[in-house]
Amino acid sequence: MDVDEDAVHDTLSKAERAAVAAAVNMILIRCQLQRTEGRTRAAIRARWKKTLQSIHVDEEGSGAICDAVLQVCYAMGCGAVPRATPRWWMKRRTGGVWEDLRQCDDATEDYFKDKLHMSPRVFREIAETLSPFLQRRVTFYREPLQPDLIIAFALYRWASGETYESGTCSFGIGRKSGVVALRDVTSALLSAYRDKISWPTGLQKVVVLPAFADKGFPNCHGCIDCTHIFIDKPANCPGEDYYDRKRRFSVQAQVVIHLNLRVLDVFVAYPGSCQDVRIIRLSSLWARAKAGELFTGPPVMLPFGVRTNDYLLGDNGYPPSEWVVVPYGGVSQHPSEIRFDNKQTTTRGAVERDFSRLKGMWRLFLRSHKTNTETLPQQFP
Repeated sequence: MDVDEDAVHDTLSKAERAAVAAAVNMILIRCQLQRTEGRTRAAIRARWKKTLQSIHVDEEGSGAICDAVLQVCYAMGCGAVPRATPRWWMKRRTGGVWEDLRQCDDATEDYFKDKLHMSPRVFREIAETLSPFLQRRVTFYREPLQPDLIIAFALYRWASGETYESGTCSFGIGRKSGVVALRDVTSALLSAYRDKISWPTGLQKVVVLPAFADKGFPNCHGCIDCTHIFIDKPANCPGEDYYDRKRRFSVQAQVVIHLNLRVLDVFVAYPGSCQDVRIIRLSSLWARAKAGELFTGPPVMLPFGVRTNDYLLGDNGYPPSEWVVVPYGGVSQHPSEIRFDNKQTTTRGAVERDFSRLKGMWRLFLRSHKTNTETLPQQFP
């Protein structure tokens, strides 16, 4: 009786026999496919050799040509030799934005400018500078993301304005990894390029002042204005404070720029409903100007005994002061006042061009952001 029970338990059921048969069939099919693929490759190699041997050259030259052709083919297959893509009639197969950025062909320059709004040379310079700040520790769980991938994702999202879901799929990373990557790249940029946003001193001041003097504004250091950065309705603050005149929720960014569109000072903190005059009075720029830390140059004597100190150009949203020059404004103006307002408005238009260029290049500024108002940056520099 015990023997019969052991025999029954050793017998496979019908479902188990079917699973074993299916596994054996899959193994046989795979072996057959690999054998067929090997035969196909061998036939192709033989055909190449036969074609080369048909050329009227000696045996040594034929063998050398055959080996050279095979080596070139292998190099192109491995990616060691860049493959020229005839872009005007054929588009390359997409493997995601990151895989396409890694390609080396004659369409790489245009692809970088289309996706990242910069050339490959500039991207490599940024990646080389930020890589020490973005190195990930190797663990036993999985391979960490490479710094160039993290930087490319952050630049792509800023340039395209896409959502996290769409951008992370294009780079083959998770949403949480994308959020962390964007935060890390932002911190790395502020650490590596902190001197790029700085008040003009020394040689830079020698360049800034003559540029404004040529426009008719001697001793001028820059142009000041505010722009709105749109956000979703904040959950941790009163929403009506962030509702601006454009009927959207936003925060204000006060920026000082040079005529060459270089940013000299940035202040971001206050809601979109705040006026420009309140923001400048609450910014560190006002405190530093009142303390005499910004405008330290000697005054310049103009015709008719007029003396001018260092100052900025602003619109009528700012109060007239010793260091903020605004237009006269009004309905009935003297011709000299009209000429001054036209010249001041034309020169101050550099700050508007800077905002247009910034938002045109980094289109994320045109979208609303889910922002934690408690973590907003305050002052740069």
